[in-house]
Amino acid sequence: MSYVDGFVIPLPVDKVDDYRKMAQKAGEVWMEYGALSFIENVADDMAPEGIERTFPVMAGVKDDETVVFSFIVFKSREHRDEVNAKVMADPRIKEDCPEQNPDANMPFDFKRMAYGGFKSIVELNS
Repeated sequence: MSYVDGFVIPLPVDKVDDYRKMAQKAGEVWMEYGALSFIENVADDMAPEGIERTFPVMAGVKDDETVVFSFIVFKSREHRDEVNAKVMADPRIKEDCPEQNPDANMPFDFKRMAYGGFKSIVELNS
């Protein structure tokens, strides 16, 4: 079974293209260091209002925002830790990461991002 890092990010609608460019660059770095898959998604067909916990509600989006749902797939948690250590040390990532570069111009509020690592419990592939 694989291991997945997942992310949910409120993103200003007018920053989707900036985010896509940043994510493309980051994805290439993650893949270079061994990630099995790197997938970035922007909200398209959300559950209707009235459902208890929609993604927009969960992410706390404002009127001018959308939701990004992303994930990176690894062989295992150990593999994730190895890959992420290399990625975080890479200067291409450091220049865009506000934790490492206070002048980074992120297209979203880094402090509002939710993320975490997940063990797969069911995995079906075609």
